[in-house]
Amino acid sequence: MPFVRAGELTVHYDLAGPAGAPTLLFSNSLGTNLHVWDAVVPALTDRYRVLRYDMRGHGMTDETPAGGGYSIDLLADDALALLDALGIGRVHLCGLSIGGMVAQKLGARAPDRVASLILCDTAQRIGPPSNWDARVAAIRAGGLDGIADGVMERWFTPPFRAARPEIVRGARTMLVRSAVEGYVGCALAVRDADLTADGALIRCPTLVVAGDQDLATPPVLVEELARAIPGARFVLIESASHIPCMEQPEALAREIRGFLDGLAAG
Repeated sequence: MPFVRAGELTVHYDLAGPAGAPTLLFSNSLGTNLHVWDAVVPALTDRYRVLRYDMRGHGMTDETPAGGGYSIDLLADDALALLDALGIGRVHLCGLSIGGMVAQKLGARAPDRVASLILCDTAQRIGPPSNWDARVAAIRAGGLDGIADGVMERWFTPPFRAARPEIVRGARTMLVRSAVEGYVGCALAVRDADLTADGALIRCPTLVVAGDQDLATPPVLVEELARAIPGARFVLIESASHIPCMEQPEALAREIRGFLDGLAAG
């Protein structure tokens, strides 16, 4: 259970795979932690050094007061501080939802640290802001348990919820055990984020992925992100909603592996 001091935070992380291999950094979504990638990692660690971490206020990483909200820039700084603390220079970077927003920011702002991007079920803006304000108000009034069932309906398709209730239950538990301040801080970061100017600044190879039934970031919105990034490729994961790394991990791992292996071969 490794921890490291990175900037102002004590960060929980996991690092697996051969020393000296290219590093693939995963950034989690709102209300999850590094375990959201558990089913994807085994298909990658033979060739890549896989680094996962719990975002600020999630899992076992420090939370800080939400105040008026964190920012995507702050969360990007956290990721860079982690790489610096571990002595890692350049990474392939895969982010999910808010993690994908962090990845976009890093691709635009720190191109020397990002070899390629894989952006999963994310967008340049995820809104409208009124939805986030309502969600934060509900959490302040009734905690994360009060929103959890609605979140599961956005995270997973109805057939998956019926067929794999144990995974859905586990995801729900992961959500409700999140730190409220961490969740709220990150939710407000998404509310306030507008990355429309960042796409044109991203020059690294980029794969943009969407679950074909995603309700939180609909495929049309994710494809719009792909069009904004020069040379980006867009793919759909069939029979998946917002968390394909849990719902269709084999399909997502194939897309990630094919993309990265193709870069290596090229």
